[in-house]
Amino acid sequence: MQQSRRVLVVEDEPVINQTVSDRLTAEGYDVVRAWDGPGAVAADTEHDPDLVVLDVMLPGYDGHEVCRRIQSRRPVPVLMLTARDDEADVLVGLGVGADDYLTKPFRMRELVARVAVLLRRVDRAAELADRLPAAFGDLRVDAAARRVWLHEQEVRLTPTEFDLLLCLASDPGAVVTRDRLMAEVWGWPGASATRAVDSHVKGLRAKVGAERIRTVHGVGYALEVTR
Repeated sequence: MQQSRRVLVVEDEPVINQTVSDRLTAEGYDVVRAWDGPGAVAADTEHDPDLVVLDVMLPGYDGHEVCRRIQSRRPVPVLMLTARDDEADVLVGLGVGADDYLTKPFRMRELVARVAVLLRRVDRAAELADRLPAAFGDLRVDAAARRVWLHEQEVRLTPTEFDLLLCLASDPGAVVTRDRLMAEVWGWPGASATRAVDSHVKGLRAKVGAERIRTVHGVGYALEVTR
């Protein structure tokens, strides 16, 4: 029997924390809980969850700082919960390593679906491991270990940045449309989250070099193999 995935739920509102935890437990996940920033970082270190559901507004320090700290230790998918659909807040979350976000109030069914999609992305990336070249010029990728090196120096990517790189690397030089990126990385064909795609591509460019990710305006992106 396959071991259940572990999810860390971080939410300071007791009712929301309990409701989310109970639903994820009912869906078969092994749930660990935290109610503030320091507790979240400690729980991540102790339990190594497969995914984190993380509220932005937390005591101690906020969800953005929590996300930054846990991503600096190891890459883990993060679904961020925010009280308002403010683009600046969303982009800050994406910039510190969040992979997706939900605006409160949200339907529990949608949260469960987002969690499943994020975990499937990790599984799909693992399946690509044997089919990808090991190097693209001076950029080296270990898909199985989810590690990347540039000029022999390791580059720390967020889970979404890594999955974007894998998707682009599956066909080097070819243009990958935004719709395909949404389908293969986010798992939602035709989803209207262009700003999330563009934000993560911007983050990826900053780490592997802007010249390696070519923009085809109105279409998508391509991985350029440089020497």
